[in-house]
Amino acid sequence: MPPPEDPLAAILRDAAAGRWPADDGGWSHLPGWYAGVGAIVALTGHAFVCSDRQLDRDRLDALGCNGFGGATLPQVVLSVAGRRGWVDCLDALLVGTGRGREPAPLVPRPDLSAHPRAVNARRSRHATEVLGYADPRRRDVATVARGLAGMTEIGVEAAAPGTGSRLFADVLDSRPVGEVVVAGVAPGNARSLRSALAAGFAIIGSVQIMTVPTAHRGAT
Repeated sequence: MPPPEDPLAAILRDAAAGRWPADDGGWSHLPGWYAGVGAIVALTGHAFVCSDRQLDRDRLDALGCNGFGGATLPQVVLSVAGRRGWVDCLDALLVGTGRGREPAPLVPRPDLSAHPRAVNARRSRHATEVLGYADPRRRDVATVARGLAGMTEIGVEAAAPGTGSRLFADVLDSRPVGEVVVAGVAPGNARSLRSALAAGFAIIGSVQIMTVPTAHRGAT
């Protein structure tokens, strides 16, 4: 029997289908999906603070945590992560849907496993696959892993400007039909964000990943 779906995954799948949580300005505390891995996920009018740490709700409220942008205030994020936590950059959260093209346009590229994109993916994701094009001379890289909320999370880096949209599209073409795929793109990386949107991804919110050493999840 497969494990139960992470509660955040169900929320994100609903959002991808246009079913949104109440835009009440509030925030909800959810567990992290992997030991020591969590995030602050903000959708329109409601935020989700995902952490296995013991959180002081009154303190976070006093720091300004809310569903209208306050959950991503630096003082809130640092309080959730704790002194020993590592915090990633704030990303736009995107979703796409697998299209199951045959043959898949991307293939395993273990020779790219040391690429910075792959190294960063392994920091907070599990079962990371490194893909690229069959031509070994091409250095475009895509990572596919079990990431945010245990969902399929991807990351890409095109080797040449102007080719990112094709790479994003080829990732979706390489995934099973109907599979919901998530990705995080820094808002300031306008070229990558526009490439993802052109390839069929849609923005549903924001995400800021954090990791906390498991021995310190209860520490402040």
